[in-house]
Amino acid sequence: MGYVHADYDVIAKMAESDLDEPVVMLNLLKYRDQAESGHGVDGLTGRQAYTKYGQAFAELEPRFGGSVMWMGRGKNTVIGGDEEWDIIILVTYPTRRQFIEMFNDPDYQAIAPMRAAALADSRIVESTQLVPKL
Repeated sequence: MGYVHADYDVIAKMAESDLDEPVVMLNLLKYRDQAESGHGVDGLTGRQAYTKYGQAFAELEPRFGGSVMWMGRGKNTVIGGDEEWDIIILVTYPTRRQFIEMFNDPDYQAIAPMRAAALADSRIVESTQLVPKL
């Protein structure tokens, strides 16, 4: 069983940290062969369904300030056993608050099931900068 739904307990825990701190979210994505039916993605592959989700998400993203820093295809997992990821994305948000607001936004919640239908497994890992930029 994969992870495809947000853990709102973790999002609530994030809200206990500095809300004005910038964050970078590491997204690891594994597509389903066939998207789960429903949510407007019937008959699509997981990759196609995620692309449809991505198009819907792109319309919302400016509200939350996120921007893709890097995106690439997953290759060989050197440490981590047999984990395989189709796509790896680094998304930066100007503030933790904006990321949290995104997950609590009704428009985002309306498209989130499309993301879950597209993916067999995923991770979103919050990170913050250790060393100030020079």
